[in-house]
Amino acid sequence: MNTPIRRLAFVLLAVLGLIVLDLTYLQVIAGPRYRDDLRNPRLAASRSSTERGPIVSREGIVLAESTAEPGSGQTFVRSYPEGPAYAHTVGYTSLLFGNSGLERQYAGELSSDSDLTISGIIDTLLGREQGAQGIRLTLSHPLQQTAQQTLGDQTGAVVAIEPSTGEVLALYSSPSFDPGVLLGESPIAGDALAADPGVPLLNRSIDQILAPGSAFKVITAAAALESGAANPDTLYSDPLELQLPGSTAVIRNADRGPCAEGTEVALATAFRLSCNTVFGQIGIDVGAEAIGSTAEAFGFNSEIPFDLDVVPSVFPTGSLIEDPPATAQSAIGQRDVQATPLQLAMVAATVANGGVVVRPYLVSERFDRDLNILSQTNPVELRRAVSPGTAAVLAELMEAVVESGTGQAARIEGVSVGGKTGTAEIPGEAPHAWFIGFAQSEERSVAVAVVVENGGNAGQAATGGTVAAPIARAVMQAWIES
Repeated sequence: MNTPIRRLAFVLLAVLGLIVLDLTYLQVIAGPRYRDDLRNPRLAASRSSTERGPIVSREGIVLAESTAEPGSGQTFVRSYPEGPAYAHTVGYTSLLFGNSGLERQYAGELSSDSDLTISGIIDTLLGREQGAQGIRLTLSHPLQQTAQQTLGDQTGAVVAIEPSTGEVLALYSSPSFDPGVLLGESPIAGDALAADPGVPLLNRSIDQILAPGSAFKVITAAAALESGAANPDTLYSDPLELQLPGSTAVIRNADRGPCAEGTEVALATAFRLSCNTVFGQIGIDVGAEAIGSTAEAFGFNSEIPFDLDVVPSVFPTGSLIEDPPATAQSAIGQRDVQATPLQLAMVAATVANGGVVVRPYLVSERFDRDLNILSQTNPVELRRAVSPGTAAVLAELMEAVVESGTGQAARIEGVSVGGKTGTAEIPGEAPHAWFIGFAQSEERSVAVAVVVENGGNAGQAATGGTVAAPIARAVMQAWIES
């Protein structure tokens, strides 16, 4: 073989190698991306010809369903009868905008194997068709409606949990949206939602962390009790302001006055009245490590095992070890402490459950088209956050808050209710109003977390006790009395 021919052979071999590499890349690496691209007409045809199973509430209220188009038994249309009430949790499945929420997390279970693809037709002919499964949620329709109605047009979130089982009874985020508008063939509605300054697509119950304010004092009190540094009768100084060591900064109470009479005050009273000066001092005395380890026992700084992805809540232990002023500010739920409403609902549920953290869950069972139960979710205890004795003391402290403290707007006649208010200061903005708590009767119990961002309709005048507590009361009462 002469030199020109040999060179040509090398060139052709190199080109062939590049072609093989390109085809391998397209099939193995880029193939799934092209296959799942929303612009892929085969994907659109597959989705429209695939039946999806229903999603129902705990009572059987239909939240999502597929129906055959009139005149066609092979093209299905997805609908969401309850609209905005469940939009963030149930999610949507759209040809233009993909999947979200439980529609995405349980896409495999909800989708039927019966479609117009060759494999789908063969499976049907051979009797291998599995059919679309349905899922029943733990969400209670009366509670979800109550959360939607009481939060109204205010920005915020409501979470309710059954303390002993972890069943999530309500998970609502405001503002919400109608998932039905994303099912059309035009991107206009979706683009409008994405551009909305109110961010209605954001699930504020699990996808956003905020300063918890005094609601975090439940954890600070738990750390003090668990470490033996204090008990409910431990006395603290009651100054007009707490001078932070090595700093010019001070911590003041909300009314800029003393906690009680200006001399000494017991931990129980300071908790009931939500005194910043006392809890700032407790933070310094107990230390960042003890508070941080207690926060982590409740679930901070780690991912919550849940049906949907949850942004981890944060207590920055490491940066506080050698910084007592920052520890004092963090002990009252300010500075860099951040939490989701789901996390704080779990804190309240853990106290009500004797100190045991139970895994929260949304899907209680899966069933086939003949309503046969395929699987059920059982409660799972994750860990013990605090001792039974500490949990009992915390429950008593929280009950006093509702009985005669800052959370009296959450009282329910004839029901044992405990709680903790929070008014998180936000520089240059109105405060976030929080309430976390629980209600227990002989028949049932519920734990809640409510946040109203930037004070809601009350603006700068908002407090957790005046804005968030009434919403929590309505949700808890809806469960106790249902």
